[in-house]
Amino acid sequence: MKFWREFFLLAAVLLVCQPASAEKRVALVVGNSHYKNAALLPNPANDAAAFSATLKGAGFDVVESRLDLSAAEMRKVLRDFADQARDSEMAVVYYAGHGIEIDGTNYLIPTDARLERDTDIYDEAFSLDRVLLAIEPARQLRLVIVDACRNNPFAETMKRTVTSRTVTRGLARIEPTTTNTLVAFAAKAGLTALDGNSKNSPYATALVKHIATPGLDLRRAFGFIRDDVLQATGNRQEPYLYGSLGGADVALVPAKPVASTPTANAQSDLRRDYELALQLGNADALNAFLAQYPDGYYASLAKLQLAKLAAEQTRLAATEKARLAEQERARLSSGGVQSREQGKAAAEAKAAEAVRVAAEKAKQEGEEQAANAELQRVEIEKAKQVAQDQAAAAEQKQPEAEMSAPDTKVAAVTPAARSEMPNLAELSTYTSQTEVNKSVQAELRRVGCLGAEPDGNWNTTSQRSLTLFNRYAKTKFDTKLASTNALDAIKLKTARVCPMVCEHGYKADSDRCIKITCATGSFLNDDNECEKRREKQSVAKRDRLERKRPLEARHVPQAKQAIAGRSQTQTGAGLGSKGQPLTGMERERGCNSYSAIMSGVCP
Repeated sequence: MKFWREFFLLAAVLLVCQPASAEKRVALVVGNSHYKNAALLPNPANDAAAFSATLKGAGFDVVESRLDLSAAEMRKVLRDFADQARDSEMAVVYYAGHGIEIDGTNYLIPTDARLERDTDIYDEAFSLDRVLLAIEPARQLRLVIVDACRNNPFAETMKRTVTSRTVTRGLARIEPTTTNTLVAFAAKAGLTALDGNSKNSPYATALVKHIATPGLDLRRAFGFIRDDVLQATGNRQEPYLYGSLGGADVALVPAKPVASTPTANAQSDLRRDYELALQLGNADALNAFLAQYPDGYYASLAKLQLAKLAAEQTRLAATEKARLAEQERARLSSGGVQSREQGKAAAEAKAAEAVRVAAEKAKQEGEEQAANAELQRVEIEKAKQVAQDQAAAAEQKQPEAEMSAPDTKVAAVTPAARSEMPNLAELSTYTSQTEVNKSVQAELRRVGCLGAEPDGNWNTTSQRSLTLFNRYAKTKFDTKLASTNALDAIKLKTARVCPMVCEHGYKADSDRCIKITCATGSFLNDDNECEKRREKQSVAKRDRLERKRPLEARHVPQAKQAIAGRSQTQTGAGLGSKGQPLTGMERERGCNSYSAIMSGVCP
């Protein structure tokens, strides 16, 4: 082991050493008790202090606790906390105090609010959407806990500017628009919360009891909180949770690490050493690995990798030999050498080509065997990880079962789903199909087979990109569904697989498309090539050519000339077609008209 460590020390530093960084968790806790224009609320200050202490004990990086905030102070606190949440993994906001719902929108009320009219809510309070906007940059989890579902003291004195505007008790139902966002209400929409008779409200008491349980998924934690509050209030107050998360467990406090066995450590060292040798990608590294670990599954994988490298070297040597033989044959042919020597050179060139083809085939077979073995190794590692996760989940369930033993009910997010609540610890061991789709799309984009951004939607474009990968990587994965096998195979590709394809007007330049610029006097044709623009030839107009022709050469239809002549002589009444005076009878017949002259009745 010492020899191996020294051999790969430099490679490990250059290839895999990365600075470790823990997940950053931040929280903002606000408790408004002393209102200037409403009665005192005794519990919010106590509830905020208890919740702040819980988060600090759970190891949160930032816990900003503020009491009795005015409108200006609340605006500044939200703005500053948005900066804290920008580079965090988890962002939590807890608010205890007065809240109000107007026209379906929920508002948090500062301590200096007057709310003389219903329209004052837009100037003197803060909507819940403003709070969600402040924590939106958090990457993994956004959680807002609102313990403000109390009776609204401003509703009785507030003047209505519009009779149709509704002001109800409690808060309104909310559906977060961003993913991985939860909004927890102390009471169901439209109902009020109880302060209780103790130092803390029933909701805050249950919240600090369950929210920071290590490794406990938040949805199950709020299910336990709901059960405790229902029991403490005699089913008069039911907390509610809005929003959704993925299939994996999301705990506010990570689970305690499980101590690994010596066997697991040995296997981990063996796997890490093999991966280091595989990343170096040369025969010396693989031979050093086999010298340290001559037997076992990873030794067989290392031997397959060595066979693949040997096949590649054989192929290169055969290709070079075939090239030299072809050059010798061409030299003899051009130099007028005897046919016997030419035939010998041709035979050698043919034999060298056959050896090259055989080496190419052996190389392809070696690559396929190594790739299949690597896929099997990845599947085995996944199976081991699943088994370890299940064992850790089983150990985690035991303290949770003891904690919920007095209450035989299963915690649920809604009453209707109480008997159908899935085991989230088991669901977390499987990756959702959407995440698989997104991962495969990201890898296909990396190897140049997909141009769109990964979105988890396995549509026709994604299927076409996987078809392109199958064509150029010579694989046969099912394109109708993204699979983990396809994901692992694409990850093995370290360079571009699909050729660069650019739109019309652009051309490929390394790994990007650049715009084609044509020179002056040229244009871009349909074949995406610059073509010289043709000059237009001048065409003489017909009337200009007519004027150049002599008068006697012009062809004018005789009938039209006659018609024109008659029409020209018909300028006055009493004249015939030849200009002679008409008689009275001829004038009665209308012989001075064009139609009568053409009929032949008139002279």
